[in-house]
Amino acid sequence: MPPAFPARAAWGTVKNLRAWQTAALEQYLETNPRDFLAVATPGAGKTSFALTLAAHLLSRRQIDRIIVVAPTEHLKTQWAEAAARIHLAIDPAFGVKQGRTSRDFVGVALTYAGVAANPLALRIRTEGFKTLVILDEVHHAGDALSWGEAVREAFEPAARRLMLTGTPFRSDTNPIPFVRYEPDGSGALRSRPDYSYGYAEALADGIVRPVLFLAYSGEMQWRTSAGDEVAARLGGPLTKDLASQALRTALDPQGSWMPAVLRAADTRLTEIRSHVPDAGGLVIATDQTAARAYADLLRTITGTRPVLVLSDEPQSSKKISAFADGDARWMVAVRMVSEGVDVPRLAVGVYATSTSTPLFFAQAVGRFVRARSKGESASVFVPSVPSLLLYASEMERERDHVLRATAEVDEAELLVAAERTLSEADVPEGEFTALGSEADFDRVVFDGGEFGLTAQAGSEEEQDYLGLPGLLEPDQVKDLLRRHQANHLSRTPQEGGTEASTRSTHEELRGLRRDLNGLVAAWHHRTDQPHGVIHASLRAACGGPPTAIASAEELQERIDRIREWAVTGRRD
Repeated sequence: MPPAFPARAAWGTVKNLRAWQTAALEQYLETNPRDFLAVATPGAGKTSFALTLAAHLLSRRQIDRIIVVAPTEHLKTQWAEAAARIHLAIDPAFGVKQGRTSRDFVGVALTYAGVAANPLALRIRTEGFKTLVILDEVHHAGDALSWGEAVREAFEPAARRLMLTGTPFRSDTNPIPFVRYEPDGSGALRSRPDYSYGYAEALADGIVRPVLFLAYSGEMQWRTSAGDEVAARLGGPLTKDLASQALRTALDPQGSWMPAVLRAADTRLTEIRSHVPDAGGLVIATDQTAARAYADLLRTITGTRPVLVLSDEPQSSKKISAFADGDARWMVAVRMVSEGVDVPRLAVGVYATSTSTPLFFAQAVGRFVRARSKGESASVFVPSVPSLLLYASEMERERDHVLRATAEVDEAELLVAAERTLSEADVPEGEFTALGSEADFDRVVFDGGEFGLTAQAGSEEEQDYLGLPGLLEPDQVKDLLRRHQANHLSRTPQEGGTEASTRSTHEELRGLRRDLNGLVAAWHHRTDQPHGVIHASLRAACGGPPTAIASAEELQERIDRIREWAVTGRRD
C-alpha cells in the first residue's frame, strides 16, 4: 500500500500500519465516501492513517491536491514534516492572501483561524482541483459560529473530506461541519463516527500508556471582593464560585500548594528517569504570568531552568521541537501543548490550569499517553476537584458530540432558573485575594479505581506513591497501589491511640483547620449561609483571629461551638 514508509518513524508516520489504521483504511476504500470521520484516541496514530490515505488517493488520481487544517501554527509545521518523510510536499507557510504556492507542493497546511480569515479564497482554490481536505481535530470547527461557517463555505466543494479527532465531544452545542448527526432516541442528535478507536482498545493493544492521576487537596484561605475571609478544603462541598476560588488559590504560585505539588512531580520524574533516562515533564498553566512563576519555582526546585513556551512568542514551535528531541527535564506552557503537539517522551504532567471542561482535560492528558516501549506509564498531578477526578476515572469511556434542539435547551435552562432559589452561586465570582494554601496528597486514580489515604505532602505515605517504578505493566501498577493502601491502613493510628499526641504543632493545626472547615461546609449546606459569614459568626461568638492564624485552642473552641449549633439547631 503506497507509499513505503522510511525506516525511521517520524511524528505522524509509522513503518507499518497498525491494525486499527489498516481496518479504517480498508473500510474507507470499500465505501469510498466523500466525508469520513475517524475518531481515535490521542497517540493512536491518526496522522499516519490520514497521510497513508492521502498518498493512496493521489496514486489513484482520485485527488490531486491536499489541504490540511490544524488547530495551531505549530501543528501545521508538524503535519508538513510528517508528510515530507513519506514524500508528500505540504506548504506550512501558505497564506490565504497570497492565493498560490510553489508547484513543488502537492498541498498546503493552515489553521482554522486562517480559514476564517478568507474562506472565499479557499473555496476557489478547493474548486480548482480535486481536493482532499483533512480537518485535524475537527471539533475546533465548532469553536465559534464564524469558524464553522467559514469551514463549511471554504470546503463544501471539496472532492473528499477527512475529519479527524481524538475528543469527539464538545462542551457546547455548536454543530461541527460535515459531521453526521443522527437521532439518539431521546430527542437529541448524536455525532456518528465512520470509524472509532478508543483509549481502552489502544491500551489493550499497547499503543498508549496507562495513566496514574495523583490528586492533591489541602487547606485554602482567601479574601473575597466583599472583604470576607474564607477558609476551605480544596475539593470539599463548596458552591461553584467558592470551588473556583479555592482552585485559583491552590494554583497561586505565591502559596505553598503549587511548590509542594511541583516538588512531588519532580520527585516522580526523577524516579521515572531512573528507568527512562530521557523522560520529561510538562506543566500546563492557566496564563503567561502563572507560567513564568511556575518556571521560576521549578528552577528553584531542580536547579535548572525549564523550557518556557508562551503562545505569542515567535520561537514557540522551535522550543517545543527542541524539547521533544532533547532530554531537558521540564517544559512549562500555556494551553499551546494541550492538543496535537507530539512529545512522546512526556511522562509526568502537572494540570495547573483553572480550565476544567472535559474536552480540555482529555486534550491535555492526551499529551502523555503515547507509548514508546512496553511497560511505560504516565503520571499526571491534578487538583483534587470532583469534576477532574470524574474525568480521570472515566478515561476509557467513549463520548460523542450531542446536540439538543435550541428550543429544548432554552426551555430546560428556563426551568432550572425558575426552580432554583437565589444563593451564593448566583453571585458573580468577582475578584479575590489568595491568602495562603497548603498541599495534602489525597489519592491516586488509576484504571477507574481510587487508592491511598490523605497524607501530608512530603510524608512517607506520599513517597510510597511517588516512588512507583517507572516501568511496570498495568496489573503490576494496580497490585502495588493496593499494597501501599493496605500498608497505610495498617499504619493509621486508631481512635484513642497515642500517636495523635505526638503530632507536631503544624500537623495538629492543619488537622483542626480541616475539621473546622468540614463542619462549616456542613453548616453551609444546612443553612445556605456563605462560608465567610459562618466563619465570621464563629469569630464573633468565640473571639480570636482569622482561621489561618488561630491557635489550636481557638480552633477547638470554634469546632465545639459549631457542633453545639448543629445539635441545638440555633446560634447564640
